[in-house]
Amino acid sequence: MELSAHITREIADPAGWVTASSGQGGECLEAKQLSDGRVALRDTEQPDAEPWVLRRAVWDKFVAGARNGIFDF
Repeated sequence: MELSAHITREIADPAGWVTASSGQGGECLEAKQLSDGRVALRDTEQPDAEPWVLRRAVWDKFVAGARNGIFDF
């Protein structure tokens, strides 16, 4: 998926990233809501790697699944 220059700048901006963490350091995810409604998702240990950019509906399904325990292995 090609990203616009505006969205690329948003992703590069450190402001707005929210970290999901167990509080034990490392191995965390960060998410950022983008101005076009999508959500960027990245690994905190690889902040310079290209993040996944998800449509809001996909993100909402993922969050609902996590809340319902679908990813509890």
